[in-house]
Amino acid sequence: MNIETIEVLLLIAAVVAMLARRLRIPYSIGLVVAGTGLALAPFSIGIGLTKELLFTALLPPLIFEAAFQIRWPELRKDLPVVVALATIGVVISAAATAVGMHYAASWSWMSAIVFGLLIAATDPVSVIATFKEAKIQGRIRLLVEAESLFNDGTAAAAFTLALVFAAGESTGTLGILKTFGLVVFGSIICGAVVAGLVLLLSGATQDHLVEVTFTTVAAFGSFLLAEHFHGSGVLATLTTGLIIGNVGHLAISSTGRRAVVDFWEYAAFVANSLIFLLIGLRLANQNYRTALVPAIAAIVFVIVARALAVYPLSLLFARSRRRITLWHQNILFWGGLRGALALALALGIPETMPNRQEIITAAFAVVAFSIIVQGLTIIPLLRREVSTETS
Repeated sequence: MNIETIEVLLLIAAVVAMLARRLRIPYSIGLVVAGTGLALAPFSIGIGLTKELLFTALLPPLIFEAAFQIRWPELRKDLPVVVALATIGVVISAAATAVGMHYAASWSWMSAIVFGLLIAATDPVSVIATFKEAKIQGRIRLLVEAESLFNDGTAAAAFTLALVFAAGESTGTLGILKTFGLVVFGSIICGAVVAGLVLLLSGATQDHLVEVTFTTVAAFGSFLLAEHFHGSGVLATLTTGLIIGNVGHLAISSTGRRAVVDFWEYAAFVANSLIFLLIGLRLANQNYRTALVPAIAAIVFVIVARALAVYPLSLLFARSRRRITLWHQNILFWGGLRGALALALALGIPETMPNRQEIITAAFAVVAFSIIVQGLTIIPLLRREVSTETS
């Protein structure tokens, strides 16, 4: 990657954002289409979508910015719902998808489980971009965004565990639970330690530029620290963002907080733009002919698995004050978009994994369907919900 390439991509992103608003289509879909067009151009853009690029440059700012905006008092009210969807829901989705892919695509159980885990989590990049475009607020936005953040951490941690298990490094129930505990709690500790250090340093200055710099170090530092210790960078940065976003006012000045919010809003826009453009580039270069059956099967089973996770789990809260209305359940189901994290995990699968290329192709097929089909249809559903509530 070089500065010229970044400049060209940002220029394209800005123009696409203007056109998408005029045409009233989701900005993310416009970027994917633009990226596909770039792939068909006679010249090469000179940059590709890789796990390293996503993990080290693009995901940390998006996870941090989204977590930074979540208010703990609001989250606490629906925390049991979010946790249930982000844990039990991920297990149900992953299991249902794995079973379907094992029998429909004739994949080995390990390949099917790995795919089920990497595709189970809804993606905060796609979800948050869509909700921002629709200008949706309130409980449903909190539920969908919080779940997408938390289940990303769960799925990423479980995926890491699955790869360890596949490599034969951990066997038996006790070994699996021990490794999962180390990944989850180790990642949370990494995020909390980085957040604490940054807040401690921020309390010693009133310079808003320095405070913005500290939050930048926190977002990337927590992610890289957890990954260095073979944990979940997503979970670590999520923890850091939640802590700084909710207790940062105790250390960060009022001027600094406004600067931090503005800076991360722009950083999220840049990262989103690059991700969706690069997804479009990669989608156009995928060879779906060799894995057509797995790709179609993956789309079907991922949708079915999402329904099996959302509707039964919602029944658990039907008689409580956390009851989820049927319409909100529908939004949770159809708004469970997949995106950058699934692709990053798929691209990080070891070369020795059976059916590796088919898994990657299936992941791209699901993401393409999610962004284009679900992305185009979820916004009218969301606007209908808003009009229903206000009427």
